[in-house]
Amino acid sequence: MKDQLSRREVLRMLGLLGGGAVLAGCQPLVPAAPAPVSQQAPAEQAAAPAEPAVSGPTGSFTNWQVPAEVPVDIANWDSFWDYVSVAYPGMEIQTEFIGYGDMLDKLRVAVRGGGGPNVATLPILWGVEFAANGFLKELSPEDVGYSSDQFWPKALNSCRWEGKTYGIPTNNETMAFIYNKRIFEKAGLDPDQPPQTWEEVVEFSQKINKDLGISGFGLVARLNHGNTPFRFMPVLWSYGGAALDETEDNPTFKEIRINSPESRAAMQVYYDMYVRDQSVPRSSLDNTQTENRELFLSEQVAMMISHPVEYSVIADTRPEMAADVQYVLYPEGPVRRAAVFGGSNIHIFTNAPDESREAILEFVKIRTNPEWSNRLAWFSNPGNRGGFEDPYFELRKQQIKFLEVSTEMLQYGVPFPVVPEATEIMNVIVPTMLHNFMTETMSIDEAAADAEKKIQEVLDRA
Repeated sequence: MKDQLSRREVLRMLGLLGGGAVLAGCQPLVPAAPAPVSQQAPAEQAAAPAEPAVSGPTGSFTNWQVPAEVPVDIANWDSFWDYVSVAYPGMEIQTEFIGYGDMLDKLRVAVRGGGGPNVATLPILWGVEFAANGFLKELSPEDVGYSSDQFWPKALNSCRWEGKTYGIPTNNETMAFIYNKRIFEKAGLDPDQPPQTWEEVVEFSQKINKDLGISGFGLVARLNHGNTPFRFMPVLWSYGGAALDETEDNPTFKEIRINSPESRAAMQVYYDMYVRDQSVPRSSLDNTQTENRELFLSEQVAMMISHPVEYSVIADTRPEMAADVQYVLYPEGPVRRAAVFGGSNIHIFTNAPDESREAILEFVKIRTNPEWSNRLAWFSNPGNRGGFEDPYFELRKQQIKFLEVSTEMLQYGVPFPVVPEATEIMNVIVPTMLHNFMTETMSIDEAAADAEKKIQEVLDRA
């Protein structure tokens, strides 16, 4: 199966070719699961838990995951836990919820000390580090009764290390380009014509800043935070650059390309907006998407990259603003349109008790089935591609405005390098490079060369 999605495949998933999506009125594929949960009133529409299973695997294990924050996600997770507790009374699961910003460091410390979870759902970038260091058990879709063909090849590749598979995708996603049509109109820009290229983003950002005195583009460049590479790397890739050779069809991850002419051309985009034009927030070097969102909500930023969940936040917080918010595909660069192929994977750690293996595998199977892949990542996309033909995907399409945009962006997704050092490269070295030239501590050429040297040192150390 090819990694690159065809246009036809994307349209089929979106239900635009006819017969690809299951009608919303159909019953869920897992009869025992609760009824659909409405985004508007999740708590009111949740059905009673399932009837107990006649029998099922028994066992105790611990589970770590990032907590849900949006009401519909919280309601769906409550339904999931109700379903598991009633349908599988022999499972005893102790779940610890840890924030995204704290999870990685806490997990590293815990497993190196002999502790940590038996099971964890981790961002797509993290798992290979723990696999390479011997902390994960082998785990493939076939281990829980699925076929690898049911999952995105790019997603499964993120679970692989030295030819073995150490996880199963729970959800996969890309983000979208978001802009405020009202601000465009005030600045004399066509509100129905978003920027088509990154060069136009620079131009539009400058015009908005000059004419209105606010920031045009919401640039995010915080050190040691995943929000930064998720927003910068698509620009780098669109210009033909890369950190290693991750944009190739068959990457080796042995060639460093951060200092290529194409990569430096992408850095110029950030330099022009932050240094030359000063058309982005002066706080960009410290901002995460949380701060960026607040600036967008207060209409101090006109354009940003983010997730479909942002629209729900905007509609709840600033309902009068929602009609002016538009989601579109990412702008193109000279070489391609690109986004980070993101998501999460579920993993089993080596400390998982053997006597609970069947219970753990059953839990993983439920967690990654077509229905729960939809419901537990409401604003994302199912990792199990059977989820695109599940009734809940049709329901999500109806309830989540602009979901089709981020779904269509999947065909342009590029995964981060699948190497144990990827987190250090993406969260530390790349943001440090940005800081070096954006503060003019170094020139772009010097910052790129410094990043190249640091990446080489990290790979050599490994």
